Amino acid sequence: MTGQDWTPAEPDAWVRDVNAGRVPLLAEEYGRPLDVADLLGEARATTGLDDFGDFDFGAPGGFEEPLRILVDSMEAEGRLNVLGRYEIRQQILRLLQVRLHIARYLRDDPGVLDEPVDAPLFVTGAPRTGTSILHALLAQDPANRVPESWEFLRPVPPPQPGGVDESGADDPRIPVVNRELRLTAMIAPGFDAMHERGARMPKECISAQAIAFLSEDFPGKFRVPSYAAWLASCDMRPAYRAHKVVLQILQRRYPAGRRWVLKAPPHLGTLDALLDTYPDARVAVTHRDPLKVLGSLASLLATIHATHSDAVDAPELARTQVDFYAGVLNRYTALRRSDRVPAETFHDSHYADFLTDPIGTVGALYERFGRELTDEAKDAMSAYLAGRPRGKHGAHTYQLSDFRLDAAALRKEFADYSAYFAVPEEGGAA
Repeated sequence: MTGQDWTPAEPDAWVRDVNAGRVPLLAEEYGRPLDVADLLGEARATTGLDDFGDFDFGAPGGFEEPLRILVDSMEAEGRLNVLGRYEIRQQILRLLQVRLHIARYLRDDPGVLDEPVDAPLFVTGAPRTGTSILHALLAQDPANRVPESWEFLRPVPPPQPGGVDESGADDPRIPVVNRELRLTAMIAPGFDAMHERGARMPKECISAQAIAFLSEDFPGKFRVPSYAAWLASCDMRPAYRAHKVVLQILQRRYPAGRRWVLKAPPHLGTLDALLDTYPDARVAVTHRDPLKVLGSLASLLATIHATHSDAVDAPELARTQVDFYAGVLNRYTALRRSDRVPAETFHDSHYADFLTDPIGTVGALYERFGRELTDEAKDAMSAYLAGRPRGKHGAHTYQLSDFRLDAAALRKEFADYSAYFAVPEEGGAA
């Protein structure tokens, strides 16, 4: 480790053997540098397809520019171990394969681009503010259409009504996606207590945006500061255009009527691009004490990064997140103070209120946006909560001091945001 107080949980022996090069075939296969030309060629060879498409509609430099910047940053700055190289290589190959399949699908059925995506609801807010549980609750309403992980990671061909989306019938993509998503939990003991992932669980929009190689998914898992800085300066509309194409494909075989409910914390920093792509969108924003957010987030990301690298600088990672979300939350505060976007576009809620009355919090959201929360939906949400009590996978423990963060300095840095949205301070260790 480099310059950190936090230390990861001890991985299993097989993980140590792989990363130490004691599994020669894996070390040889995944120890070599990433190369964009090789990755493009392998994706073409494994699919038998050649056209990667332009469905993100005019991204500067196409998708290959962000891909090259990502790969260069990964090689120069990623500090990757063998498993890290394996995971990023497999992720990039999957994304390239998906691009090829989407381009083929659009050639075969160009009418998919005329599919309307009407009034989607986006859940966002800083990470660790309850966005995931709120999204999962909204998924229990039969009137809502929430993408499952396997759908965002491998959207072609789209699911059929009465198929896996409604009946739970098997699709061969589900176990493939589940293996990919469960790898971190296999390597990092206790990861499920922080953030459970699986193929049949709701998935964040950053996975669909990653098809354009413009996504916070990459900095969330790997140390790529040059890519992250470049991404922060980008026009994110191409990422949202790719995201919309995925939604259009997924809804192609479904009758009209179900409403998309989507989620990702990074949406809060790219609302202009979101609302340009989805002008009738509604945005539900969750709020929580920034000290709790940053301590929990630093712990989560350090654990994820430690599965991919043997040299995680946890304080550096934590400071990066402080700077990023200070900018995001201050921009959102400024946006809400202005009249640039109609106030009725947004609904704000507090994590503390959700813990006290989750169904009531959902009810207020529905009322804000003129939607009906039926008794059937309430019962389904209550049953979901009953089956997933807090701490089901163990406790997630952390301290700000683990990441050399100072509580008083953070209070000052986030004071304007906290005051404007009346965010209550939380007791206990931050």
